[in-house]
Amino acid sequence: MIVTRLDADQVQLYVEELADLMADTVDGGASIGFLAPLDRATAVAWWKERAAAVASGQLAVWIARADDRTLGTVSLAFPDKPNSCHRAELVKLMVHRDARGRGLGRGLLTAAEQAAADAGITLLHLDTETDSPAERLYTSAGWTRVGVIPDYAADPGGVLRGTTLYYKELGTTAPTR
Repeated sequence: MIVTRLDADQVQLYVEELADLMADTVDGGASIGFLAPLDRATAVAWWKERAAAVASGQLAVWIARADDRTLGTVSLAFPDKPNSCHRAELVKLMVHRDARGRGLGRGLLTAAEQAAADAGITLLHLDTETDSPAERLYTSAGWTRVGVIPDYAADPGGVLRGTTLYYKELGTTAPTR
């Protein structure tokens, strides 16, 4: 597996594969903000919109590829306010159903955490569906569970589910983004 950070042009280059990955993730039951079945055109448009955020430095996107396929992705969203430049939000960690159980999620998470630390980010945060398999990954990777917000978002089937908030402290250096 090769994990690569994408620039804005590369997001556009891989937009079709990223859309397929997103559709697979939603169809597999993961709560990442969309309802199933996810229309492919909607997924393509969503990813195309991300390219501008990557170009402006507000978003960093990594992909995991093997066998000429995009099998996973993760992003870091950076706040645009001066009082929050020390933190980032981990968003949209996805692994294709065919590739789960091989350490891709862990590899993507590690790549994002390391890049954040290298940029001087000292605090990461995320939210994930309560009782989802992702919770085991975050807990085992040293993330701290803050609590649960009940009925926060609908899962892909439209059922309201709780979301669990996590954070991870990375260090004490000043951001260099």
